[in-house]
Amino acid sequence: MIVKAPIYQQLHAALRSLLGSGDFKSGARFLTERQVSQRFEVSRATANKALSNLVSEGLLEFKKGVGTFVNGGILDYDLRSLVSFTGKAASAGKRPSTRVLAFDRIPASRAPRGVAAGLKVQDADELYVVERLRLADGVPVILERRHIVTALCPGLKRRDLSGSLYALWTGRYRLEIVGADQTIRAAGLSGPEARLLGVPDGAAGLVVRSVGRLPDRPLWWERTIYRGDAYAFRNQLGPVRTARPASGEFVGPEEEMP
Repeated sequence: MIVKAPIYQQLHAALRSLLGSGDFKSGARFLTERQVSQRFEVSRATANKALSNLVSEGLLEFKKGVGTFVNGGILDYDLRSLVSFTGKAASAGKRPSTRVLAFDRIPASRAPRGVAAGLKVQDADELYVVERLRLADGVPVILERRHIVTALCPGLKRRDLSGSLYALWTGRYRLEIVGADQTIRAAGLSGPEARLLGVPDGAAGLVVRSVGRLPDRPLWWERTIYRGDAYAFRNQLGPVRTARPASGEFVGPEEEMP
């Protein structure tokens, strides 16, 4: 039996797809509550809830007495799937570009601590080291540094790094990327990293460490910094799960710890 998502969730997804279609450019006026209601044949209350969710996510901006507009300053990072920066920026109506800051080939023994273990390689195995600055409409928003298993994508050249690595891996190298294990933490940016991203020392950033996986082994290890004022991270959570003690006995709501 197929269980459909609630109507407002379906509408929310439909409006997100509409925003990503390119029909509404950055800064453009978006559909009104009435227009959403009529176009998708839902109640005004459901339309209002879906629009409010998009505002809270930073994808839309509500201007009192004027209307709702496509937010021009925030890029969306979906935590549930791997989407290339190139495609995400383009879908937001921005011009993506890349500066390759460094490209090298080293033995795993020279990589930072933990990289070889994360990639499950031996000290003598070779890794590509790639450092790139990603820009949207000429504004630097991401500073990424990756270590990539050389044997899995032989012949990689500096000129190959100006676009989406995901497209390169799945296209030229026919690799099946099944996902990535990520950790995300807030950080104050400083020094060369702040200067490259065009922000003052102490500006907010988000540091993402991840290991990208093929079906049978890791492909890349990554430390990427996102400008805190340029990105909104998005996820969809499931229902509340009732806590259970170690004994397995059910804990009622009145007994749960805060």
